[in-house]
Amino acid sequence: MEGRYVVRYKCSQIGPIQDVLRQRPGWVEVKDDCEWDFHWCGVGWLKENLYMEEHVRVNHFRNHYELTRKDFMLKNLKRFKKNLEREASCMEGSKCDFFPCTFAMPNEYHLFVEEFKRNPGSTWIMKPHDGTRSEEQKDAAQVESYVAQRYIENPYLLGGRKFDLRVYVMVTSYFPLKAWLYREGFARLSSTRFSLSSIDDKYVHLTNVAVQKTAPDYDPEKGCKWKIQKLRRYLTAKHGRQAVETLFKEMDNIFISSLQSVQKIIINDKHCFELYGYDILLDESLKPWLIEVNASPSLAPSSQEDYDMKYSLLEDTVNIVDMEGRLTGKEKRVGGYDLVWNDGPVYSEDVDSEIFGCSCLKANTYLGCVNDREHQLNSLLKTFPGQKRT
Repeated sequence: MEGRYVVRYKCSQIGPIQDVLRQRPGWVEVKDDCEWDFHWCGVGWLKENLYMEEHVRVNHFRNHYELTRKDFMLKNLKRFKKNLEREASCMEGSKCDFFPCTFAMPNEYHLFVEEFKRNPGSTWIMKPHDGTRSEEQKDAAQVESYVAQRYIENPYLLGGRKFDLRVYVMVTSYFPLKAWLYREGFARLSSTRFSLSSIDDKYVHLTNVAVQKTAPDYDPEKGCKWKIQKLRRYLTAKHGRQAVETLFKEMDNIFISSLQSVQKIIINDKHCFELYGYDILLDESLKPWLIEVNASPSLAPSSQEDYDMKYSLLEDTVNIVDMEGRLTGKEKRVGGYDLVWNDGPVYSEDVDSEIFGCSCLKANTYLGCVNDREHQLNSLLKTFPGQKRT
């Protein structure tokens, strides 16, 4: 059946995505001036007035920036929270308390000053509203647009080092909202022990791989990533299953609530899908904080293990897009993806929540038959020989 299909594709990125597309039976790469059926493009390519034929697919929604631009995400989350409080209750609105106190600059400068005066000892971080701006977009007004975000001063540490999580969420429709959560992901660790006294040291505070691999003591063989499965085993051994189950359910809430906050704004188009890269930071109380959402998460591998994970991610993404028409539309799991929202929450007894809390948790999923938490924790801590048990 595979050989019966010919899919003409374009791809403007290099790395695993090119390998995935080139190795699909019946898929043929075409030049820029040729017609195409599938286009994996950068965010700058898609135009809001773009006309697309019935069968074609492209990997971004037209106004994706409503979620992936920091100031727009802030605006939409704040509005969504107020609507929940007004239409439901303050308790419902509190479900959106997952992003740090943030102000869009310069519009909210005076609000920021008031908050700064109320908490004079707080640390704030200034970020461009859109780290993916193309050169032609960087006019004088945009260069001065930032968000001021309260820095999480008490991050959860691994071996004394700060880390954040990169989690992948795929949306194939906003009306109705249909979202898939990828079970694989990773924690990105800094190479230097955390300290607020070294606030100017990027190797302490920035967990991006592009930054960390330039650190003087970076070890390319060990890298700076933990698989999410490894992190979950560590947290379960240290804090217990219930605490970790709660943590990952709260992360599920972040994904769905953030998508709902832009559901009525995103230009829904059956030609479009989106693979989002969510950046989540944990504080020392195991509370997850949404830092940002990326429309074009980096697909460049940092190791062979990383390449294998991203290749599988992209292969499964293309399988869900289903250019060949193989799926029935009733699937709850495709490869490494679980369907977590389909115009409402999706629950499945046969899909265990091996990574996230999106479905029924099976006993001993993470520790197997081993109940010796001390043994599990000590084994995982070998990554950081200097770490002491607390």
